[in-house]
Amino acid sequence: MSNRVVAVFGSSRIGPGHPDYLAGVELGASLAAAGWTVATGGHDGAMAAVSRGAREAGGHVIGVTLPGPRGTRAPNEWVAEVRPADDLFARLRMLLDADAWIAISGGVGTLAEIAVAWNLMQNAHVAPRPLIVVGDGWAEVLDVLRDHLVVDAADLAMVTPVPDVASALAALGDRLPG
Repeated sequence: MSNRVVAVFGSSRIGPGHPDYLAGVELGASLAAAGWTVATGGHDGAMAAVSRGAREAGGHVIGVTLPGPRGTRAPNEWVAEVRPADDLFARLRMLLDADAWIAISGGVGTLAEIAVAWNLMQNAHVAPRPLIVVGDGWAEVLDVLRDHLVVDAADLAMVTPVPDVASALAALGDRLPG
């Protein structure tokens, strides 16, 4: 098992037939094949897709899970190591401890995870590390932020937008475990 961990953020709302789910499986398999340990939120949707791809490729998967609204919520079946978090903030702290971050298809929660990771680097609360966002939608979000908020070129350089999974792996570059 690698000691290098990549946390992958993505929507819990996509299912096995969705194209973004298939991309998540591909991403998880590619990360595992490259020697990364994969950490996700451990539940459904993109988290399950990435976990599935990584486990089926022989990788180690960490699921940083949250309880559901009525108590315990089981992790997806591909999680090998469960790290329960008491609340969303504890979960985020655990995931942000990774060596790299990748965001795939997501919504408000994924946007929040990206924003917190980005802000921690921007304010030097964590050492710089890869923050990769996959898909044209994220590139458009970055454009809107650049055009409408106080975000400069140095801030934008902390986030690497890529169009697809293969490009995300290439963007990890020399950060691959060895």
